[in-house]
Amino acid sequence: MDSQPDTDRPSKPSQRTALLIIGLIGAIAIGFALGAFTNLLGPDAKSSLTVPASDSVDVGFAQDMLVHHGQAVEMASTALTKSTDNEVRTVAYDILTTQQNQIGQMQAWLTMWDEPISTVGPYMEWMTSDSSSGHDSHGASTTMTMDHSGPATTMPGMASAADLAALNAASGPELDTIFLQLMLRHHQGGLPMMEYAADNATTDPVKALSTTMVNTQESESTLLTSMLAARGAAPLPMN
Repeated sequence: MDSQPDTDRPSKPSQRTALLIIGLIGAIAIGFALGAFTNLLGPDAKSSLTVPASDSVDVGFAQDMLVHHGQAVEMASTALTKSTDNEVRTVAYDILTTQQNQIGQMQAWLTMWDEPISTVGPYMEWMTSDSSSGHDSHGASTTMTMDHSGPATTMPGMASAADLAALNAASGPELDTIFLQLMLRHHQGGLPMMEYAADNATTDPVKALSTTMVNTQESESTLLTSMLAARGAAPLPMN
C-alpha cells in the first residue's frame, strides 16, 4: 500500500519555536505573579516592612532597573525565538528567566511601598556623585566611575530603536552577533547602578538583590565576551 505523506505532523523548527514561546510565556507569568502576590499579603504584611522614602536609592533603583531589565528581556526574547544557535538560545533563556523573575520582585517592592512602577522624570536621579562604590567582598569591581550617575534622559547601555530594529531584522550568525553585542553593552551599562544600590540602598532586600545582580551580570558579561570572540566579533563601545 502506498504510504501517504504525514501532513499533520509539525516540522521540527515549528515544534522548537512553539516550545520556546511556551517557555517564554511561562517565564513572564512567573515574574508578574511574584509582583501580584504582594497584594495577597494584606496591609499587616506591608506595615511590618521597612518602607523607604520616595526619593531613596531603593525606590529609584527599582523603578529604573525595571526599565533596564525590561529591554534585556525584550532582546533575549528575540534571540530565544529567532536564533538557531543552541549556545545563544541558552544564554538568552537564562537572561530572560532570571531578569523576569527580578522584575517581579521589584514590582512587588514598589507595590508594597505604594510607589509607582515608573516615573516621568529623568533616570538615575537617585545616584549622586559624592559616593563611591567598591565590592572587594564579593568580587565585583573595586571602583565605580560616576560618569554614569544621573540625572540622565537615557540609561547607559540601553539599545536604541535602530539597534532593536537591526536585531529583529537579522537572522543566522548576524542575529547572534548583534544580540551578544547589545546584551554585553546592556550589562556593562547597568552595572554601575547595581553596584551603587548594593552599597547605598537602605533596605536589606534591595541590597541583596542588587548584589546578586552584580555577581550574575559580571559572570554573564565574561561569557558574552568570550562568545563574541569565538565568533570573531568585538564588543560595542559604551554609549
